[in-house]
Amino acid sequence: MRAFWIRRPAASSPFFRRSWAAACLGLLLFGLAACAGPATIPDSGETEQAAPQVTPSFPELLDAVPPVLVRSPLEPENADIRVGLLLPLSGTSAALGQALLHAAEMALFDAAAAEFALIVRDTRGTPEGAAQAANEAIGAGAQLIIGPLFSASVRAVTPAAQAAGINVLAFSTDSSVAGDGIFVIGPLPRTQVERIVGYASRQGLRRFAALVPNSAYGQAIVVAMNEATERFGVSMAQIEYYDPNAADVSESVRRLASYEARAAALAAERAALAGRQDQASIEALERLNRYDTLGEIGFDAVLLPEGGARLRSVAPLLPFYDIDPAEVRLLGTALWQDPDLGVEPALVGGWFAAPQPELWEAFERRYRAIYEATPPRVASLAYDATALAAVLARSGGAEGFTMDALMQPSGFIGTDGVFRFREDGTVERALAVLELQREGIIVVDPAPQSFEEKLF
Repeated sequence: MRAFWIRRPAASSPFFRRSWAAACLGLLLFGLAACAGPATIPDSGETEQAAPQVTPSFPELLDAVPPVLVRSPLEPENADIRVGLLLPLSGTSAALGQALLHAAEMALFDAAAAEFALIVRDTRGTPEGAAQAANEAIGAGAQLIIGPLFSASVRAVTPAAQAAGINVLAFSTDSSVAGDGIFVIGPLPRTQVERIVGYASRQGLRRFAALVPNSAYGQAIVVAMNEATERFGVSMAQIEYYDPNAADVSESVRRLASYEARAAALAAERAALAGRQDQASIEALERLNRYDTLGEIGFDAVLLPEGGARLRSVAPLLPFYDIDPAEVRLLGTALWQDPDLGVEPALVGGWFAAPQPELWEAFERRYRAIYEATPPRVASLAYDATALAAVLARSGGAEGFTMDALMQPSGFIGTDGVFRFREDGTVERALAVLELQREGIIVVDPAPQSFEEKLF
């Protein structure tokens, strides 16, 4: 199994002297007072040295390129704080695992003290590999585990982590693996749906529908929609499923649009007018000849929790079957965070919930400057988890990874905005509401910058 460790360079190294001041500024992104104080967001600005209320960025860090990392099959003997990092560094997901490792390296060199070490283990992208990686990391003295990536792998590492009394920060977006010391840091459908339904209801939309894949993800979306509509006093008017493996989902869209019934209603109205000779009936019939259906849709907003090619194929079917985006607001999730989607006319004007884009853009620029590559969107999770571990260690040492430390009510600020962990091990995030336009994406309702603000 591939094994190596990564440790913070000594304070006397040229890299440390050149970048640590900049890193302290960069960690304003975390709101963790990493260079001087406790790892929490202040409850208010009424502090002795309150951070300026501006959107943080990384300009000072763009030239802070990490040196060649020391890698060895031996574990560092003089590292007081050790954190296991479990990633798929071989197998079909090796490229993704390498990108996550790069993001973790960035956080390590930004935030970690000299006595902090990452114990990196390869999960091989399988549950069996993840279990072995977890056991090796624990055997090497890991006091916290970051990763793994896939939910099946998270389940595989859970017994060993719980037996050792070690908390886990997993990259999964599956809430079913969370709890009892297993924290999932990946963005959850529930948070995104709650945010977008809350915003849409405040804009006067009262009847909601959803077109979702018939999968575990789709079921999670439906549960979240039912909870959100009940919370905000609006109705869940209709849910339609489609086969996630089907090339064509037209039949599902036809059902969503009540297309057959509305087409029949139009045919009946035309027949009733056809034999009339009065001017009003003649004009009405001429108007009806321009339509394919008759009657209102039973909802004024529909959620399409897809992205990429699937969203591009589904969206045009809605107006084709007489769901007019000018009358029915299209809603989405963070999977819509792609400015190229604006080329699809049906999606223009749609709203979706996602992290505040400026923070990710700053992270992406910096990653590109260091590694000369585009990071996958999930890379922010590796950065945030590693930086969180490093900063908790700076304030609490080897005892900094307790449940209480991880579940601080004020939360933390990362590259995807404000987040905190719930008692059930799931993550709560403060998201923005964005609108897709032809020219790109705009923010229509900014993300709260603390949990003191109203989230919905």
